[in-house]
Amino acid sequence: MTEIKFYENVADELLKFAVIISKSENKYVFCKHRKRDTWEIPGGHREAGENIMDTAKRELYEETGALEFNLKAACVYSVTAPDNLNNMQESFGMLFFADIKNFEAELHSEIEKIVITDELPKKWTYPDIQPHLINEAKRRGYV
Repeated sequence: MTEIKFYENVADELLKFAVIISKSENKYVFCKHRKRDTWEIPGGHREAGENIMDTAKRELYEETGALEFNLKAACVYSVTAPDNLNNMQESFGMLFFADIKNFEAELHSEIEKIVITDELPKKWTYPDIQPHLINEAKRRGYV
């Protein structure tokens, strides 16, 4: 069973992911990978030597085309899941909130398209994780 936990902070070197709950004109921004038929919150892996805030900025641009935005760190989250990648080891990421002011006209990454909507997706890429992140952001007053 997948377990999600939230923390105020952890050692920086433990942060492997940045996930950015995003809104534009007070509507959610979700993205769809070219190889999937599901929707996800923008985010991804931290590159070697990269500051976690820079990871969030890079991933937000790559996955949504966001050019101008306000970005805030919300909290640390962790996932412990029975999969082959982390073998029930707790993995950590930083949850961010972004208010996107404008977008590039065209996407340049593995993301096929974005949607700007009032509704949460029915088909999540990570259904055991992403709704929990949205709920925590709501609880903390970010969305």
